[in-house]
Amino acid sequence: MTKCEPCELCSTSGDVIIQSAEWRVILVDDAHYPGFCRVIWTAHVQEMSDLSVSERTMLMNVVWQVELAIREVMRPHKINLASFGNMVPHLHWHVIPRFTDDMHFPNPIWGQVERSVNPGIQQRQLLIPALRSAIVHRLTED
Repeated sequence: MTKCEPCELCSTSGDVIIQSAEWRVILVDDAHYPGFCRVIWTAHVQEMSDLSVSERTMLMNVVWQVELAIREVMRPHKINLASFGNMVPHLHWHVIPRFTDDMHFPNPIWGQVERSVNPGIQQRQLLIPALRSAIVHRLTED
């Protein structure tokens, strides 16, 4: 484990959808990207290789289940998965539904804006309660 000062991801703040002792899934507050989730490893580590094989497997299973829930409920054109940690060196994954009419498509959401109008955004906002339920269901199935 990397010894670092606690960071903003160490706190349990944010819109937590579901959590365990090892991880939590939050809904990111981004008005332009409804359904954008972050899967955060609870312990303050920087890299996937800081985890044991079983912990890596557990974390990636959570990422895949969140991805599947987003695909099922929101029906995006594409899912973007990213684990950077350049600005906040605490292991986390971004799970981002992408649509051909979103502001940055086909660029990453941190890239150049391609359009200022996103006609489907209100419809996507309405899917958030169903997305929450789908994520909880997928991560609590036996």
